[in-house]
Amino acid sequence: MKPITIEFPSIVDNIKIVESFIDNSRDEFHISDDVYGNILIAITEAVNNAIQHGNLYDKEKIVRLTCESGPTEISFVVEDEGKGFDYNTLPDPTSGENLLKPDGRGIFLMKHLCDVLRFEESGKKVEMVFYI
Repeated sequence: MKPITIEFPSIVDNIKIVESFIDNSRDEFHISDDVYGNILIAITEAVNNAIQHGNLYDKEKIVRLTCESGPTEISFVVEDEGKGFDYNTLPDPTSGENLLKPDGRGIFLMKHLCDVLRFEESGKKVEMVFYI
């Protein structure tokens, strides 16, 4: 299947576009409810991170979301125009000093919801693969 890509400005309200894109992917690729829930949460977390941490809410900067499906998997790639980050040195959100913090769980969730999670381009690009 040819990849499908959408691009949108770094505005939090554009999460609605992402949710609609994922809903359309669910219908097109016959994704089960269990996998759909994982995809929805992981992709919205990745897009939120791209808008907030990557592009710093700069509506002049774009977030790109690409979907590609194979016979046994579907992959989503989220890219931002930020500086990137060191994804190997993030604090553990399950440790005592971080439990009550209101943020810092997005990548933790993504790691547990995706079958494969890869960071590229210094963290400006994240690929999430789900087995369907």
